[in-house]
Amino acid sequence: MASTQHKTMASSGTTTNEKERILVVGGTGYIGRHVVTASARLGHPTTALVRDTAPSDDPPKAQLLQSFRDAGVTLLQGDLYDHASLLRAVRHADVVISAVRAPQVPGQTNLIAAIKEAGGHVRRFIPSEFGLDPGRGSGDAVEPARSIYSSKVGIRRAVEAAGIPHTYVACNYFAGFALPSIGQFMPKAAPVDRVVILGDGATKVVFVEEGDIGTFTVRAAVDPRAENKTLHIRPAANTMSHDELVTLWESKSGKKLERVYVPEDAVLNQIQELEYPKNILLSIAHAAYIKGLMCDPLDAMDDVEATQLYPDVKYTTVHDYLNRFL
Repeated sequence: MASTQHKTMASSGTTTNEKERILVVGGTGYIGRHVVTASARLGHPTTALVRDTAPSDDPPKAQLLQSFRDAGVTLLQGDLYDHASLLRAVRHADVVISAVRAPQVPGQTNLIAAIKEAGGHVRRFIPSEFGLDPGRGSGDAVEPARSIYSSKVGIRRAVEAAGIPHTYVACNYFAGFALPSIGQFMPKAAPVDRVVILGDGATKVVFVEEGDIGTFTVRAAVDPRAENKTLHIRPAANTMSHDELVTLWESKSGKKLERVYVPEDAVLNQIQELEYPKNILLSIAHAAYIKGLMCDPLDAMDDVEATQLYPDVKYTTVHDYLNRFL
């Protein structure tokens, strides 16, 4: 446990003196950038571990890193596969949040080793999951998603074996992936005359805006109520079936859409036929829209729900998100 001269974690999820120092690994990624932004906005001394602090060959990333600096974020050069840089980084952090991409998930054992070697400096670790709960997906999803979830479960077991206080985050569907196409698997824009629905369209799915994922993650990272728990982000207003999502869009756009339902066996065949990474994305969609793995009952001992813990967070509703496309 870090010395009390630093700060303490209050039961409300806020701090009694100084804010906890947060280190984000994978902070330039799709979700990581939102975690970094939320951490800085909420007043935490925030460090982003990056391979290159001034990438001259990647203008968008350079611009992102400059936005971090402008927000007061410290950029620290390091790498998930460089033990010395990890150890240096975690020794100056109270909380470590990993948002690395799926191929790097197994490499988080290096981060676990560094946290363990740092000897109690880190009081909370959030490994990279950010999607469906892998504890559910590893058993019920189909390949190739099942292997990804199993890898994340392996990291969970490694965290627990190391005795590191932790929070797991199951944020369900990224709104930015699903809502522009009104829940369809591949298109990037709203449907014009027809919409493709996986399964029967009745299974409940949860959509969460990426900035809200960042906010809920940071709030939980310093909240004792979320320690050694899985944080499920399930906003009630954003929990709906694909049919309900389409109906909502029709009411906003004023246009009736033809609904094309794809049975499960056809979806499974398509997963087998698609190349990487589309096969992964469709197998995740299968887990959500057909298997219903986002809305399983929560365990009162092991799970907490984000909007119940933080009712003050004004999350983006699906209703408001869809207004962007009108």
